[in-house]
Amino acid sequence: MTTRLYIARHGQSEWNLHNKMQGVQDIDLTPTGLKQAELLASRLKNEKIDCIYSSDLKRAYITAQIIAKEFGLEVQKIPEFREMSFGIWEGLTAEEINELYKEIYTLWKMNPVKANIEKGETLEEVQKRMLKKTLEIVKENDGKSVLIVSHGTSIKALILGLLGIDLSFYPRFRLDNTSLNIVDVKEDGKTVLVLFNDTCHLRRDEKII
Repeated sequence: MTTRLYIARHGQSEWNLHNKMQGVQDIDLTPTGLKQAELLASRLKNEKIDCIYSSDLKRAYITAQIIAKEFGLEVQKIPEFREMSFGIWEGLTAEEINELYKEIYTLWKMNPVKANIEKGETLEEVQKRMLKKTLEIVKENDGKSVLIVSHGTSIKALILGLLGIDLSFYPRFRLDNTSLNIVDVKEDGKTVLVLFNDTCHLRRDEKII
């Protein structure tokens, strides 16, 4: 049987708005982020969702809760679905990181697999924890439709891993707030990317785009 994974990024957060590196910092959604989550919930309400899992960071968890109301489901918090820890970069803007840590930041943008951020995780470590937990959930929910709400870097690492695409391709993929991604996991373990970075639901509100 095919297990369908709906994988969504959280709504806009306060630090997204100010272009600050968040990582594992627990940052609130903006009013725009809350509206984005509501629009995603409306987009998904006609889909079949059997269970919902989320990062335990509130920007993802609140996004998941807003969606869950459409289905009368509880959200299961999964610490493994947190964003990548960006260590000493967290709380800094992109401009500040570039100024203070130019060499490693340039490496992160060009070849992130090789980047080791002080007090942070590596991209490979993120992918390993995301994949391990996701495949456990797939096994537990064989043939069902599962929603996972997580974070930009973590989701990209997960999708690349599910599809067997080398992590070196990470910089070539973009993931917007409340973007919807769908991956089908077949009975034999093969995966199919059905949808990537879909934000068509945001077009229903001109103030969002």
